[in-house]
Amino acid sequence: MRPGTPGARSRSERFDAYVLDAVARLEPRWGESLVDVDVAVELVPPSDPSPWEEQVAPLGRVFPAEDGHAARLVVYRRPVEARADGDLPRLVHEVVVEQVATLLARSPEEIDPTVAEGDDPL
Repeated sequence: MRPGTPGARSRSERFDAYVLDAVARLEPRWGESLVDVDVAVELVPPSDPSPWEEQVAPLGRVFPAEDGHAARLVVYRRPVEARADGDLPRLVHEVVVEQVATLLARSPEEIDPTVAEGDDPL
């Protein structure tokens, strides 16, 4: 594939694009609430899960704003890819919705009703 074409993207670049697309789809309704939120993709979660987290690899995590740092929403690429069952963009969207719901103290259904309905959000 020629550079610059969609097929020429690496797996990492495609995953980053899925995350950005998921956030962009939430912006019309929640953009004002997400203005000061940093969104990041990390390969794997740290090996020291928080006490309240399950001992399985999390798919994402929210770090609240504190000490002058913006809130941060992180999606973990490898665990998401491992659980995607062939529909990676949909799972990425669901993970982003869940993390935004956690950050805004709302239910995932409030953030994106299509996730609750089982509709394809794409």
